[in-house]
Amino acid sequence: MIKIANYINGEHLPAQSENYLDNYDPSTGKVYSLIPESDALDVEAAVAAAKKAFPKWSSCGVEERYRIMNRIADLIGENMEELARAESRDSGKAISLSRAVDIPRAESNIRFFATAILHFGSESYHMEGLAVNYVLRQPIGIVGCISPWNLPLYLFTWKIAPALATGNCVIAKPSEMTPMTAYLFSKICVEAGLPPGVLNIVHGLGPKAGQAIVEHPKIKAVSFTGGTNTGKILARTAAPMFKKLSLELGGKNPNIIFADCDFERAVRTTVRSSFANNGQICLCGSRVYIERPIYEKFRDELVKRVKSLKVGNPFEEDTVQGALVSKQHREKVLGYLELAKEEGGSILCGGETVSPDGEYSEGYYLSPAIIEGLPNACRTNQEEIFGPVVTLQPFDTEEEALELANGVQYGLASTIWTQDIQRASRMAEKIEAGIVWINCWLLRDLRTPFGGVKDSGVGREGGMEALRFFTEPKNVCVRY
Repeated sequence: MIKIANYINGEHLPAQSENYLDNYDPSTGKVYSLIPESDALDVEAAVAAAKKAFPKWSSCGVEERYRIMNRIADLIGENMEELARAESRDSGKAISLSRAVDIPRAESNIRFFATAILHFGSESYHMEGLAVNYVLRQPIGIVGCISPWNLPLYLFTWKIAPALATGNCVIAKPSEMTPMTAYLFSKICVEAGLPPGVLNIVHGLGPKAGQAIVEHPKIKAVSFTGGTNTGKILARTAAPMFKKLSLELGGKNPNIIFADCDFERAVRTTVRSSFANNGQICLCGSRVYIERPIYEKFRDELVKRVKSLKVGNPFEEDTVQGALVSKQHREKVLGYLELAKEEGGSILCGGETVSPDGEYSEGYYLSPAIIEGLPNACRTNQEEIFGPVVTLQPFDTEEEALELANGVQYGLASTIWTQDIQRASRMAEKIEAGIVWINCWLLRDLRTPFGGVKDSGVGREGGMEALRFFTEPKNVCVRY
């Protein structure tokens, strides 16, 4: 039984309560490790360590931070297989996905922001004949980063990398459901020579450890990725304390398929964009709108391909769909499938629990489901399911497609399939979403801003937006 430890002031420590939480392997349904059940006392110790480390880290210079962070990225690459297997065991996702996406992206996150800080500039403003104003971008101090369970190391590093690069010290909390790679990452930080107290990782439950991070008066900014309801609670706590907030929340993303699409590419990518990581990615397209002339053809081909996806043991090389992250989450998804039937939907395929042979028979597996016949206003089409479930609806006009796409409270991402560049541009301008992909999905340039509108969040991550979030601008006016 592995005992995960907190990482505070460069040391691996138990929670001060000495209590532990069970950590389940979703592929087997069995407990395989224990997590520190941290609380405000552990957060206080982490803040004390960060406060001590901040003066030196914030003033060591961008080249020193660049050097250490690149060494961390190197070590992620050198430990790619160990990290990928740990990610799949912790989250249930297919090992092919961990190897191809999660761990390589974690390495890229660290390396990108290590390099970006070398090129991070500030503005100057010339008041002709009178003065020059210039802007200093300075680290905030101690910041909090709270990351989710669906892309554990990928999103953990996405948050902490810009915070560290800009000279802040970090109190980070990974999800209690997927803590293993953050624990392994802390060991990498020690090996890379990251000074004690610069990064502190506190494991535990959101209402205890996470809330203590948000409430702490010395933590001046919080970057959070997770559910919209949790984001509301966090905002209610942080707003009266005047903390900077970056909230990347839920999504209910539309895929809009026009009749003139590249049919093969659109179908192939829609399978991936709907069901990658069992649909447990905030960017997955869970509402598929298809122009009526190709509706039946597209629907039938999509169903055929989704039926062929292998569901089961995540460590087999040909597995596409591993386990869902927890038993409770699978029950939630199954509940939405029952709701869809009550709302008049027809399940065209999937939606059934799967029991692989042997030790994986009690894992949290579910076959990917496609539903049609639901109105846009029903709960199944309005609420974030965050699982391997998509709904299909036909549309007749561009205007109708936009009305359907925008007819939810979320606005994170969207995908448009058409070969008409004018139509694509019109749609992209009018869709209420922070990200629009045209004839592609999840093609990410780390320099671009990332985030959503409406109930999908506040603020932007990525590129210079992240570096700006983790710094405070100071105007300096020099009179002639």
